[in-house]
Amino acid sequence: MAIAPRLDLRQSQTLVMTPQLRQAIKLLQFSNVEVAAFIEEELERNPLLERDEAGEGGAPERPALDQREATPDSEARDTAEAMTSEVMAAEASAPLDAADAEPYDPGGASDGNRGGSHSFDGDERGIDEFAESAPNLREHLGEQLRLSFDDATDRLIGACLIAMLEPSGRLSGTPEALAESMGAELARVEAVRARMMRFDPVGMFAVDLRECLAVQLAELNRLDPAMQALLDHLDLLARRDLRALMAVCGVDGEDLADMIGEIRRLDPKPGALWDATPPQPVVPDVLMRAAPDGGWTLELNPETMPRVLVNQSFTTRVMPKASREDRGFIAEKLQTATWLVKSLQQRAQTILKVAAEIVRRQDGFFRHGVSHLRPLILRDIAEAVEMHESTVSRVTSNKYIATPRGVFELKYFFTTAIAGTAGGEAHSAEAIRHRIRAMVAAETVQDILSDDAIVAALRREGVDIARRTVAKYRDALNIPSSVQRKREKAVPA
Repeated sequence: MAIAPRLDLRQSQTLVMTPQLRQAIKLLQFSNVEVAAFIEEELERNPLLERDEAGEGGAPERPALDQREATPDSEARDTAEAMTSEVMAAEASAPLDAADAEPYDPGGASDGNRGGSHSFDGDERGIDEFAESAPNLREHLGEQLRLSFDDATDRLIGACLIAMLEPSGRLSGTPEALAESMGAELARVEAVRARMMRFDPVGMFAVDLRECLAVQLAELNRLDPAMQALLDHLDLLARRDLRALMAVCGVDGEDLADMIGEIRRLDPKPGALWDATPPQPVVPDVLMRAAPDGGWTLELNPETMPRVLVNQSFTTRVMPKASREDRGFIAEKLQTATWLVKSLQQRAQTILKVAAEIVRRQDGFFRHGVSHLRPLILRDIAEAVEMHESTVSRVTSNKYIATPRGVFELKYFFTTAIAGTAGGEAHSAEAIRHRIRAMVAAETVQDILSDDAIVAALRREGVDIARRTVAKYRDALNIPSSVQRKREKAVPA
């Protein structure tokens, strides 16, 4: 057998992760906030990409050749083709950018030579832009420190205490360590700290929870010996051992209930909410409303749909006069912009397609509540919409839908199945958790349900569930054990 070199030609199919494909996969998984940030970056990098200023109410535009809606030849059956066609995703519209407001001239209303206006009709800014920014917690405490102490040493100690504050309002170190580092007497540091603990908000500069609550109670003139004993045994309160607390404090059940009520009205972390930024509201990606025929209507939220276009006129104007190197650059940017526009369009279609199938499957939930939530997994939706499970997973991550029952993440509707008794219909795990919460909420002092009792009640309702599963769901709902609930309900608090 002779050994000689030869040249063979073979044909095979492989999935190549091109940069454009990786970008499309990221777009599909991004939330609407992340997509908006990504689009802003692309608008700065790509001169051929521009924001659509026409908006929803503008004149109809003539789509460019690269923006004609592409109809897929067929839904790919194998994983490679499916991923390639499905991850080219994106939304196709964007909110209008507000026009730049004219600069504000404080003297414009009284001095015509300054070019000001006597009317605020052209000022598009909100009144919140003119409001003075509120001081933060340390500035607020520093102002009280300057008004409360005249001695420079006491002010220096107070400034160090403010610097040692944690976000919750507790001290990050001990007064002993502060006194040693400053070379001051511990009694003087404690005297300054005791006075500063009465600053607004009351309870700051405490070293532990007991001291924080004690200062707040003393400010309310409610720190009597019984309340002090309760603060010294907060571990019993955490275990809800009310009988032991009654013995320690020397009070009856009614008085203990009043004392616990006062403790609950206190703030265990007085500094936590001062500088806390308000939570940002969730902006849904899909809007859902009832249709006149009894069904549901779904549409993409225009506020979360960035609308970008490819500037074809710039390309046709510059390309004939450009050099060879510039032509290569323009061609690359044109390809990138075209791919991004198509990816955004396909992303919007994919989100809407998956959301529509979820709504169809969970129709009972939207009509009757969480008790009618059906078991659902990614494979069910993937098979229905002829997509890969990984694509459905990306679509449902960080995407929200506004429904008549509230705003939910699309992932919320995917729950595991709990088998029914005697081969009956399976139940959703989320519906079972809702049922356990309702059963515990309906308990009375004489009838506290143990985990075994909850299992028996659920099996009578046709749910085949194990005791350890009930215990796991109860812990996830932050519901204490039956023993703790019995102690809690023994004395009304």
